[in-house]
Amino acid sequence: MSNELLEKVISTTTLGANGADGLLRPKQADRFIDYLWDATVLGSQVDTQRINGNETEINVIAVGERLLRMATEAVADHVNPSVVFSKVSLTTTKFRLDWELSTESLEDGLEGEALEDHIARLMANAVSNDLEDIAINGNVNEVDALLAGFDGWRKRLHAGGHVIDAQGGNLEKGILNRALRTMPRRFMANRGNLKWFSAAGLIQDYLFDALLIEGFGSNFQRDPAEARAASGRTNVAEGGAGWTPASPFGIPLQEVYLFPEYDTNGAGAGGTGSDVWLTNAKNLVWGVSRDIKVYREFQPKKDTVEYTLYTRVGAAVKNPGASVVIKNVAYKA
Repeated sequence: MSNELLEKVISTTTLGANGADGLLRPKQADRFIDYLWDATVLGSQVDTQRINGNETEINVIAVGERLLRMATEAVADHVNPSVVFSKVSLTTTKFRLDWELSTESLEDGLEGEALEDHIARLMANAVSNDLEDIAINGNVNEVDALLAGFDGWRKRLHAGGHVIDAQGGNLEKGILNRALRTMPRRFMANRGNLKWFSAAGLIQDYLFDALLIEGFGSNFQRDPAEARAASGRTNVAEGGAGWTPASPFGIPLQEVYLFPEYDTNGAGAGGTGSDVWLTNAKNLVWGVSRDIKVYREFQPKKDTVEYTLYTRVGAAVKNPGASVVIKNVAYKA
């Protein structure tokens, strides 16, 4: 979404266009939501939901591992497969963004009247970053008041997913292989939809090692001779799984810079690191209410223009069991 389009969504002529309630028109709200998701890493990948109201339910259909059965002629020995219908509840939490501009900056600044729209775009970028942070790291038990808004994907995956403890080890093929072995078989059928998600630092370490050890060149293309020399093997496999550093075991590796950093050894012993998630991105749900309000008000005693934006956001996981979380993965020293 271009800045020009956002300018049409949030501009001095459209703020509070529906009167004192400040409610954006449906098309304005949809464009603003598009911008929020487009400006984030995961917004274009996860299952995004536009919500009318404060909460919604998402239908989830699951089937067993085997549906096909042998048929005997003229014998009614059919068995109807078990299809499980479930609902995932998504409840949104209200958030607010405040900012102000002095009338002097609007009148005397180099950008002139365009400054107001420029600041609005910057504020919208800030909103998108903060909302993605909460969607990932939200925890109602957090001390941080913002992250305490709702439980995000990380808490939900740690609670309901298959968790592996790397115990301060580095990100390498062995731990990724262990994660794939841990993923239930029925979720491996759609292997092409799975992704690894991890912090920038862990991925940087992993790719650096791939250049040095795995026999890949700077463009991440395997040089067979270099690979054989590096590994001491004469038969380096090229691929059923389509191995490249960017797609370990044929599964794309996605950098998420808002993944948390923490002490992987516990008790403050050092060894900073983060998580690695293995799941289908569409297993993660990010909902934003269409009821977005933006207010613009001149404060004569301060000679400033104040802005207030309200939005409601929530996150959910359709099936935590369709995920593997590797925790306590440390950065290389």
